Amino acid sequence: MSTTPVTSSAATEKAPDAAGGLDRKVLLVAGVVVLGAIMSILDVTVVSVAQNTFQNEFGTDAAGAAWTMTGYTLALAAVIPLSSWAVARFGARNVYLTSLVLFTIGSALCAMASSIGMLVAFRVIQGLGGGLLMPVGMMILTKAAGPERVGSVMAVLGIPMLLGPIAGPILGGLLIETASWHWVFLINVPVGIIAFIYSWIILRDKEETSRPSIDIIGLLLLSPGLAAFLYGISTSAEEGTFIAAKVLIPAAIGLVLILAFIAHALRSKSPLLDLRLFGNKTLSISVVSMTLFMIAFFGASLLYPQYFIGIRGESTLAAGLLLAPQGLGAMLTMPIAGRLTDKMGPGKFVLGGLVLIVAGVGTFTFLGADSSYWLLCGALFVQGLGMGMTMMPIMSAALATLKSEQVPDGSTLVNVVQQTASSIGTAIISVLLASNLAAHAESKLAIASNAAPEEYDKLVAAGQAPAEVPTQWLDWGASAFAGAFVVSAVLIAVTFVPAFFLPRKRVAGAESAPVMMH
Repeated sequence: MSTTPVTSSAATEKAPDAAGGLDRKVLLVAGVVVLGAIMSILDVTVVSVAQNTFQNEFGTDAAGAAWTMTGYTLALAAVIPLSSWAVARFGARNVYLTSLVLFTIGSALCAMASSIGMLVAFRVIQGLGGGLLMPVGMMILTKAAGPERVGSVMAVLGIPMLLGPIAGPILGGLLIETASWHWVFLINVPVGIIAFIYSWIILRDKEETSRPSIDIIGLLLLSPGLAAFLYGISTSAEEGTFIAAKVLIPAAIGLVLILAFIAHALRSKSPLLDLRLFGNKTLSISVVSMTLFMIAFFGASLLYPQYFIGIRGESTLAAGLLLAPQGLGAMLTMPIAGRLTDKMGPGKFVLGGLVLIVAGVGTFTFLGADSSYWLLCGALFVQGLGMGMTMMPIMSAALATLKSEQVPDGSTLVNVVQQTASSIGTAIISVLLASNLAAHAESKLAIASNAAPEEYDKLVAAGQAPAEVPTQWLDWGASAFAGAFVVSAVLIAVTFVPAFFLPRKRVAGAESAPVMMH
């Protein structure tokens, strides 16, 4: 494979054909990236299901068990900013293979942990590998396909991103109920070995590497800044408020470090992350749209299983199955939207998708303790249709206008924003839900004759309904969820504003950019 610059007219002539589909070589590379993404994304949601199990197995409380999630997230935040530099220094293939090894070894170690402290430490090792899988995989796939087919490859990459939150609870519940918590991690080992061998065979193209000097100042500002900020934000879910010292102090320190990095990066000739990419209007609009969308999407994703488990008394496995219509809807529209985005631009699809998502989430703003499952599953299906038309077209718009040498920084930037926005969304909705439930505390005490006042609080926390819970308590609980869904729906509606300015015609890379010739 060679990279040959073409003129503007040549690029224009080739683009429609290239955008028509993905050839065999690109699909093989896509398989490599999707395998890595599946491991990384599924692991987050699978482990979230095992939180109560960790408490029982290791004799810890909810805060201690939550560190199995927090430690992984902080490792991701620390390592993602390094991905662009690491690819330039060592090559995308070598970095990707190393990431697979780290993630697989970390998974095996997690399964052998004998204390909560060991498990958290091994989760950090997992996170160091998992944090590089998505941004580096995105670089590999974008380079293989070329700017004309970014929409199509993003649709392929979007499958694990959208299905992870749905398949994770199903897989986690199944493994814990039929085997043991160890298999939550052990399942990654054979998949990791297969992914490594497959990647070793497929990723054979020679890469040009350089010896760029690492931006030490930028690294010392951005990595700990992101980690501290996300730690503070994540802690808010545990504290039930944003104004606790445990939340504000690390979040403020992280924000100061991030702002200092921004000032440094705009002055530096070779920053760790090139923020001058925001001079690209399409990229800037896409990042703003993606930030709002991710906050709303990940916030709402947190609520669905909690409602089915806490209010309706379903098992973890049943809750995961009830979420399946969302994934089915996304699978229907995502491939179509990906291919047509390459030809028609992302704007029309994103706006149409947002309409469907608002309609789907809007249904959950009227939740009751006995809402029809047919109605709710239908709403999830409609929402899934919208997801397939929204998330990946936004991401493809962010990358499609970049030159080939800008893709590593662009991919890193997209992943930093995605990780930060998802953590913010989860925190906002968690705190809002806790606040809504607490608002009913006095009313609960007034009718506590049939059950202890604490029973209702255990309803959501323990993931199962008590034997005797007054129907009115469940109605209030459903109302608390409905109020949180209102915020998610509003955030999605606000996304219409930046999304309105996304391109509504084909977005090709810079016209003078090289086109991959096979």
